[in-house]
Amino acid sequence: MTGIVNTAQAEAWNGYEGEHWAAHADRYDAVNSGFNGYLLDRVGADDRVLDIGCGNGQLTRLAAARARSATGVDLSGPMLATARTRAAEVPNVTFEQGDVQVHPFAEGGFDLAISRFGVMFFADPVAAFGNVRRALAPGGRLAFLCMTALAGTDLGRVFGAMAAYLPQPTGPDGSGPTSFADPDRSRAVLTEAGFEDVACARVEADQVWGRDIPDAVRFISDWGPVRHHLGLVDSARAAKATEALEVALAPFASQDAVRLRGTAWLVTGRRP
Repeated sequence: MTGIVNTAQAEAWNGYEGEHWAAHADRYDAVNSGFNGYLLDRVGADDRVLDIGCGNGQLTRLAAARARSATGVDLSGPMLATARTRAAEVPNVTFEQGDVQVHPFAEGGFDLAISRFGVMFFADPVAAFGNVRRALAPGGRLAFLCMTALAGTDLGRVFGAMAAYLPQPTGPDGSGPTSFADPDRSRAVLTEAGFEDVACARVEADQVWGRDIPDAVRFISDWGPVRHHLGLVDSARAAKATEALEVALAPFASQDAVRLRGTAWLVTGRRP
């Protein structure tokens, strides 16, 4: 892998976080794949697509089926190993390990850059998106999905039930999973990075978090951010948080799955 400036995220995604996502690729796709269409609808047959923070590569593979080629880039060695295995029979897909902020993309090598919840943890978002802009040909397009604020959402309701027992899941510096929850910040960052015609649209999709409540509780409790915060408190508080999670999930359980209605910002822009 070439140079890394986002060392904390590199450590996480090449450690427990990345290993968990790689081991549970289908489960994470069940959580996020309902949003795929918002990005795939923008892929044209002649496009050279860059998938930012591609993870286990589902979106990259699906984009390749519609495009001239698709390249996925990610910090995570474990997830890229899964991505390469699953794309072994897809001839127009490649994967690269690297830090998007400094990765040496060929200038103008792509027509469309997409990302499904892979842009929220950049060490320097302006620099990272500036690098993505340079990787796009003139007139190239950008489209990414990022988390909204949790307040008023199903996920916010679930995490809110745990909040009395755990530290907050994202810090005030805007560097956590909801770092682009404010559309004004997204517009400011992308504009400073050199994009034009920046727009933000709120979108929704169903997210499957488990087969039943016990299964969903285990999966969510092992999810990196939740696991981390459970580890910051004593066992009694962690147990109470887990019990609160179980109660909060009950209204979202059906006979075959636990489904939450997910919300995201679809952010788009264009290289001049």
